[in-house]
Amino acid sequence: MFVFPPPNRVISTRSYMNKPFLGAMTALLGVANLTPVATCAEAPPAKISIRDFPATTVDNVVVPVPSEVFNALEKMGTVAWRSELRQSFTKLRDGRPQIALLMGTVIADGFLAVQAQDGERVKEIGRTVLDLARDINVREVVLVHCNSIIEAADRRDWKMVRKELDRTQQDVRQAMDQLKDQELSQLVSIGGWIRGTEALTALVMKDYTADRAELLAQPGLVNLFDRQINGMSPRMKSTPLLGKIRAGLTEMRPLISIDTPISRQSVETIHGITRGLVRAISPGDA
Repeated sequence: MFVFPPPNRVISTRSYMNKPFLGAMTALLGVANLTPVATCAEAPPAKISIRDFPATTVDNVVVPVPSEVFNALEKMGTVAWRSELRQSFTKLRDGRPQIALLMGTVIADGFLAVQAQDGERVKEIGRTVLDLARDINVREVVLVHCNSIIEAADRRDWKMVRKELDRTQQDVRQAMDQLKDQELSQLVSIGGWIRGTEALTALVMKDYTADRAELLAQPGLVNLFDRQINGMSPRMKSTPLLGKIRAGLTEMRPLISIDTPISRQSVETIHGITRGLVRAISPGDA
């Protein structure tokens, strides 16, 4: 059980950087249960340790539960989640890599819609995920989850929606792995992180503090994604879209160091990079 500090206590992510931290939205597509678990029953710790987060490890990079970071952001002030929701999703499909990346961005919007408690948007996102799943041959895997997402959104059962979104992501990745499509599985995660980081940087810029900006300190994640893309087949990693993503990761790397505070200017630069990548993945979105 993780305990948050009270509102008047500064939340510092830098204090738990003993391992590379995949910040807030890494894991919009993360592999752990996304249900918030904060409680006030115990005295808050003086420092937050990443080892206290429900998490998994990928290539020695710790992936915490994203809802924990969402809640940490909210503890620092009001968060306008609804302002970062996209109003529509592109209908353009340009090959399986783009579709996998696009699915990642749409699932990321699903978590944002849950934070905003926007039931209609959640249901639309569930239907879009199902449509994308058909295009990459995993529709049957996600059908039950998408129906559950829509039903839970009608009940405004946000805990269940989070759980079903998480199960959808896990089952999609597992199905892709079974189909020997591990590269597409990785692209789902990369797309989710890019979209999530775009939203997170926008929210941080609206009320910038160094503590909020620390949620972006995730060099381990950038290095992990770069290694994954580098390990893909020559045909896959030579596509223009993957080339843009690699260039973006390279540009972001020096801006998200855990050794120095992340400036407002750096946050704005990261936002511009991720915004451009989301538009490349999902052209025509609003």
